Amino acid sequence: MQLIDLLQHSAPLFITFTTIVGLLVGSFLNVVIYRLPVIMEREWQTQCDELNGKETQALEVLTLSKPRSRCPQCNHAITAVENIPVISYLILAGKCKQCKIPISKRYPIIEALAGALSGIVAWQFGFDWACMGALLLTWSLIALTFIDVDHQLLPDSITLPLLWLGIFFNLFAVYTDLQASVIGAIAGYLSLWLVFHAFKLATGKEGMGYGDFKLLAALGAWLGWSLLPSIILLSSLVGAVVGISLMIFRQHQSDIPIPFGPYLAAAGWIALLWGNTINNGYLNWAGIS
Repeated sequence: MQLIDLLQHSAPLFITFTTIVGLLVGSFLNVVIYRLPVIMEREWQTQCDELNGKETQALEVLTLSKPRSRCPQCNHAITAVENIPVISYLILAGKCKQCKIPISKRYPIIEALAGALSGIVAWQFGFDWACMGALLLTWSLIALTFIDVDHQLLPDSITLPLLWLGIFFNLFAVYTDLQASVIGAIAGYLSLWLVFHAFKLATGKEGMGYGDFKLLAALGAWLGWSLLPSIILLSSLVGAVVGISLMIFRQHQSDIPIPFGPYLAAAGWIALLWGNTINNGYLNWAGIS
């Protein structure tokens, strides 16, 4: 209880503590980002084998907790000392302790990102239930972003619980009222669903995946329907700029899809912290309010 009292009455200590927790969670997010798509692929393969009457190939049990993380090159099991967020990477000079093969820089980047964003959330919300929910949303959005970048996939096992969790928090009007939350979830899903089918009708191609609909529905459930236009506008602008830049500077082929989930996630996180400020600023600029 003494620690809780200290965190509640000392903003710098609470921000520091939350940043450290974010770093630790970032280490776990690396596991989620890597393993969850593999677990899903195995489940799909098992279901396909069952439908086709084939015997499923026996593989090592893989969950988010087992087996212990290890080097993909030499299978060296990562010890607790070697798994300290960011610090272990620096001490090991970015290489496996045993085989000296370089470790991907993305691991410490995700850890540092989770820590930094967690600290910002703590600074913005303070010691409050809203901060706890915002942290859960932030960590989920980080995982979804990198899974979508790697696999163009937004897993239902993250997006759907996130949607219901948003409605749960807003049962107590943490971020918006319950009516705005439910309407936000419905409007978030249907808005992109309509865009998807209009684009498909016009071009014969699918412009986005159903995971994008569910992610925007989840953001609508958390933040309410009034912030959906800002989220869609921000994500579309950033996505357009990045997409055009990739095609110009990296000779990215126009027929290769670019995941939209990361832009929705980034826009949703911005709206979580400053959405009402952005909306009010726009309304004042437009002379509406």
